[in-house]
Amino acid sequence: MKRIAIFASGSGTNAENISEYFADREDVEVSLIFTNNPMAGVIKRACRLQIPVVFFDKKTFYETGKIPQILQNERIDLVVLAGFMMLVPVPLVAAFPNKIINIHPALLPKYGGKGMYGHFVHEAVVQAGEKESGITIHYVNEHYDEGNIIFQATCDLDPADNASAVATRIHALEYEHYPKVIDELLSKQ
Repeated sequence: MKRIAIFASGSGTNAENISEYFADREDVEVSLIFTNNPMAGVIKRACRLQIPVVFFDKKTFYETGKIPQILQNERIDLVVLAGFMMLVPVPLVAAFPNKIINIHPALLPKYGGKGMYGHFVHEAVVQAGEKESGITIHYVNEHYDEGNIIFQATCDLDPADNASAVATRIHALEYEHYPKVIDELLSKQ
C-alpha cells in the first residue's frame, strides 16, 4: 500500500479531488492531511472523507523534527502539497528526496516564487497579456517553485479573461492532471 500525505493551507479542493481519486483503490491511500491553518476549509473536507488531520504551527514546522518524524512513522511514500503556503524546510526536503511534490498555477519558470500563488499568479498572467497559462507539477526543493518539473499542461487564454476566468481554467487542469501524475509517480516507486 502506497501512502500519501497532503499538506494544504486553504479550502482543500485539490486535497479533496486527490482523496476521491484514490478512495476506492486498495494499493494507494491518502493517509493524512497536514495543515498550518486551523480555519482552513480542508479540515472539513478531511473530516467528511474520514482522513486524519495533523495541525502544526510555524515553530513546529521550522524548528523541530516533529513533522518529518510523523511522516516517517506513518510510512508516507509521497508528500503532496496542495495549496500549501509555507516554504518547506531543508530538513524535510532532505528526509524525503524527490518525494515531495507541488502544483503551481502557472507555467514555471514564469510567475513563480515567494508571494506568487493563487489569485496573485492569475492577476500577473492577465496583466502580462499572456495568450496561454497552465499548471506545473514539480518536485519541491528548498526554494519556492524551483524544483525539477515533472509535468506541465496548458490552456489557451482569451484576451477578455480576467483573473477569475483564468483561475477557472487552471482549476480544471489541476483537477484533471494532479491525481493522475501522483498515480504515475507512485507506480514508479
